[in-house]
Amino acid sequence: MSLIYLRSRPIVAFDENSAEHRRWFAEFVKYRTWGRCPVRFMADSLETDLVSHIEHKMLHYYVTKEFESGKVKSKSQTKSRAKKAPGVVSRRLTVQAKTSQVKGTVPATSKAPTKE
Repeated sequence: MSLIYLRSRPIVAFDENSAEHRRWFAEFVKYRTWGRCPVRFMADSLETDLVSHIEHKMLHYYVTKEFESGKVKSKSQTKSRAKKAPGVVSRRLTVQAKTSQVKGTVPATSKAPTKE
C-alpha cells in the first residue's frame, strides 16, 4: 500500500444528524475549503456534486426539525407585540421665540454693542 493512502483522511458518508458533520460543513462554508475537515465526505450518488448533496441533506434536516410536529403556528397563536411607550411624539414640533419690540434691546442673533 501507498504511504499517501495510509495517511489520508478517512472517507465517510455525510450524516446530517451528526453534530460534528454539521460543524465541519459550517467550517467549509465559512472558509471555502475542506482543509480543516479531518474526514473526506462522499456523495451517495454521482448525479450531483458533493456540496449540493450536503446542502440538500442539510435543508431537509432543518426543515423537518422546524416542522416536525406538523403544525404551523397561525397569527392568532403568536404573541402580540407590546405597544409603544406612551408619550412618544409622532411629529416634531417647532417653537418660535417672540422678539421684543422695546427700543434699545439687542436681538439674540446680533452682536452685542462694543465701546467705541
